[in-house]
Amino acid sequence: MPRKPIDITVPQLSGKRAVVTGGSDGIGLGIATRLAAAGADVLLPVRNPRKGEAAIATIRRATPNGTVSLHALDLSSLESVAALGETLRSDGRPIHLLVSNAGVMTPPDRQATADGFELQFGTNHLGHFAMVGHLLPLLRAGRARVTSQISVAANRNSINWDDLNWERSYHGMRAYSQSKIAFGLAGLELDRRSRASGWGITSNLSHPGVAPTSLLAARPELGRARETPGRRLIRVLSARGILLGTVETAKLPALYAATSADAQSGRFYGPSGPGRLGGPPAEQQLYSRLRSAGDAQRIWQVSEELTKVTFPAVDV
Repeated sequence: MPRKPIDITVPQLSGKRAVVTGGSDGIGLGIATRLAAAGADVLLPVRNPRKGEAAIATIRRATPNGTVSLHALDLSSLESVAALGETLRSDGRPIHLLVSNAGVMTPPDRQATADGFELQFGTNHLGHFAMVGHLLPLLRAGRARVTSQISVAANRNSINWDDLNWERSYHGMRAYSQSKIAFGLAGLELDRRSRASGWGITSNLSHPGVAPTSLLAARPELGRARETPGRRLIRVLSARGILLGTVETAKLPALYAATSADAQSGRFYGPSGPGRLGGPPAEQQLYSRLRSAGDAQRIWQVSEELTKVTFPAVDV
């Protein structure tokens, strides 16, 4: 039986500037396409220029009148993140929407970023944290909504506080969970700090459920020559409409969190189907790992120390 189509209405975004990380394929490309179709001026910071150009072509085919542009960004390099911030601050245009969607998942062996951090922690969390810090004046000018795309993996495992960079031992999925827990905690802490200091930024979280995206596909640069067995199973179940979402539905929670007038700051949005794995987007109960304000303040402070990107002091 064919699936009943699932979609949301994205409001008119003319005059708004949106930045989407991880927009060169998969969920991010779908998010960027919908934002452009709604009239936003969409900026895609990308690591791979060839994939970025292909994404631009895809968006323009779908939305011939859309406004979309590229900028170089490697989230695994704090130098690259700082360069993006410097360029956009020089441009001076306010940012109204930031969807932090990019990520890497479960390299079979431990890999490090250009700055020596474990790759998933450094890319998924620290790179985005530093980017928000560098873009803070533009986010404040646009009274931006920041949506951080976490994962169902943030509902498992924990932060390895004694070995954040997994130097003494490495477990790919636990390190991935840590990166998404840290990322979610920081997204909530951003909202608390903004409210405490009047920055005008609202920050919330989303997760895409489970769908056959490119995260677990063959990634030779991560040491993964072929797609994982888990992704093959996900692809089969998704195609048969069993529990899981699709690439099309997986983009909807972040779109809803980033654009809906009903989506609130400090809240968490994801699929509303069985197991919260697929289905229409809706508000969800915050994962237990994300509920501690003390943990959020702790990861914020550690992240400032590791990235050397500091935010204005506030009384939290």
